[in-house]
Amino acid sequence: MTEITLSATPKGNGYQATVTFPGGVSVSSAETYPTIAEAITAAAQKLLAMPERLAALDRSHPSDA
Repeated sequence: MTEITLSATPKGNGYQATVTFPGGVSVSSAETYPTIAEAITAAAQKLLAMPERLAALDRSHPSDA
């Protein structure tokens, strides 16, 4: 099974959004968000903005599809 994690980490006065892909590759937002919910939403939007990364996951794990 392929796992992608969306997370919110405390940073300054808010939370930073992070998308973590298999193998430990992660992409974090440069901005912070006032709530955990907003940070998780931003991480989800960041993930949706990377269709090529999602397509590569499908190609590398054809039996999971």
